[in-house]
Amino acid sequence: MGNADPPSPSPRRSSPPDPSPATELELIRLIRTAVAAGDATGVVMGIGDDTAVLEPTPRARLLATTDLLIEGVHFRRAWATPFDIGWKAMAVNLSDIAAKGGRPRWALVGLALPAPANPADVASLYDGMRQAATPHGVIVVGGDTSVSPAGWFVNLTLLGEHDGSPPLRSGAKPGDLIAVTGELGRSAAGLAALEAGRRAESPASEACALAHLRPTARVAEGRWLGAAAGVHAMMDLSDGLSADLGHVCRESGVGARVAVDRVPVDGGAREIARALGAEPLDWAIGGGEDYELLLTCAAAEAEALADGLRRATGATLTVIGEIEGLKAGVVFVDAAGHRVAMPAGYEHFRA
Repeated sequence: MGNADPPSPSPRRSSPPDPSPATELELIRLIRTAVAAGDATGVVMGIGDDTAVLEPTPRARLLATTDLLIEGVHFRRAWATPFDIGWKAMAVNLSDIAAKGGRPRWALVGLALPAPANPADVASLYDGMRQAATPHGVIVVGGDTSVSPAGWFVNLTLLGEHDGSPPLRSGAKPGDLIAVTGELGRSAAGLAALEAGRRAESPASEACALAHLRPTARVAEGRWLGAAAGVHAMMDLSDGLSADLGHVCRESGVGARVAVDRVPVDGGAREIARALGAEPLDWAIGGGEDYELLLTCAAAEAEALADGLRRATGATLTVIGEIEGLKAGVVFVDAAGHRVAMPAGYEHFRA
């Protein structure tokens, strides 16, 4: 199943104040209606009891991931609609399951909002989740709601399945090639355009802004790569190439050398960088939230993987470097082989 394109953004940034704010019970009823699963496969009991009752596929391994989206940290309501926030909350979790080559199935949502809660905003939030989830057969089966002392807080947990052995971060081997799907830097460029108030300036800025607000998880690509011969390690690019490749190196006990001239930089990001006087390669390597897939693979299989992935999903796979035996972390080099300094990527608790 291919990834669905995000719907066109609405010009509305937030719903007007509701004269009748919802109680918690009313919000639960609204949410239950918004995510009604009908005869969803594997759901014995969804929303409406103390716990969801689920029926996993026989012999499949269970995958579980969770992500927090916090207002002022992961999104700003000045430019992110409730629909955008719901879409992104689902998409970032879908991306984690995709990075293990898995099949996403069921979601649970923890939601905290300042009082009074606007039912229209909540409905739009869950509509965003639903539209991001539906192409992949994912159903919201439970969660919790609470009042927040300040700002929106969305915690989504996603369960998935894998029929074999998921490609872990710890699987990289010396001599492996390093590759990424798609192009990088779009999300960081979109954020820069939003912060500069230049979202509507060009088709490129609008496209990059939408990539930041409503990312598309590489679910079909992840499942294909996860089942392909020669893939040793895989993860998604959420904190930036520099940081995420560093995670692979630490878990695998190896080093990595990346040729910066081979990193595929998004054309829209280049256009926005020219307009803002920024360096697009910095966004591609350190910007984060591209939600492309990063993998290491046997050198002999790289060409076949790129060709097969393109035929199966239409996505590109670009080799950007090599795994080395020394535990030296990630080294970036220019076309002449000289080391160059690159951004470190996103770190939540960096001062």
